[in-house]
Amino acid sequence: MNIHYWLKKAIKVLSHFDNPRYEAEILLSHVLKRTRISIIIDDTITLSKEQYKKLNNFVYRRSLGEPIAYIIGKKEFWSLSLCVSYTTLIPRPDTEILVEKILSKTNKSLKYILDLGTGSGAIALALASICSNWDVTGVDNSNAALKIAKMNALKFNLKNVKFFYSDWFSHINKKFHIIVSNPPYIGIKEIKLLKKDLFYEPFNALISKKDGLLDIELIIKKSSQYLLDKGWLLIEHGWKQKLKVQYLFKKNNFFYIESFKDYGGNDRITLGQKKQ
Repeated sequence: MNIHYWLKKAIKVLSHFDNPRYEAEILLSHVLKRTRISIIIDDTITLSKEQYKKLNNFVYRRSLGEPIAYIIGKKEFWSLSLCVSYTTLIPRPDTEILVEKILSKTNKSLKYILDLGTGSGAIALALASICSNWDVTGVDNSNAALKIAKMNALKFNLKNVKFFYSDWFSHINKKFHIIVSNPPYIGIKEIKLLKKDLFYEPFNALISKKDGLLDIELIIKKSSQYLLDKGWLLIEHGWKQKLKVQYLFKKNNFFYIESFKDYGGNDRITLGQKKQ
């Protein structure tokens, strides 16, 4: 089948999504191992029977709500094409703000960085790719997720990052200039409000007790023990949690506390500095 006709058919099946053409083109480019631009330019390409069968399976899975990142097994973050699986959260563009804020707070001499709950390794790998002088550590309590993170580190040949098991700080025995985390912050009561595609992602990486604040509170409370003097803690949180998160920072003796919005204009990041 000609891809022009396949696209027409796929767009119809995916018409209940916001951008069905874009999604169909992403699936097509993945199966054909060609760039999306090349597919747009040349729609005379013919699909083999195997490609046709695979694409139809992908479209069916997507029509049920499965995220494209899980279907094709990858997601771009900070210009890195990361491997992802059902054991890891899908990296979001808004999380790149954490990386941007770290860049504004550090330099080559502040080299020790810890990424708590690293998942696919997105934040840790982005930071390691920026400066080879930084010593980046990523930890997670999921061995399956750590396997993906290590695979990504090998993929990009990044030597200045390491990953190992730790349930938050349980296996940490040194101090850092920067601690960063995108922890679970969705409350149990909010489950019914979640978008359908979020149900494909690991719930232990999404849901937290105490209205989504249990893990955030634990991280803020314990971070002082693992931060060097004047070190920074940066946390991603829910859009309604800014004031409560700021309060937790203040309660635990952090200074220069600031919050920042995501690309959609929602409060998403809060940071603070440990007192000297």
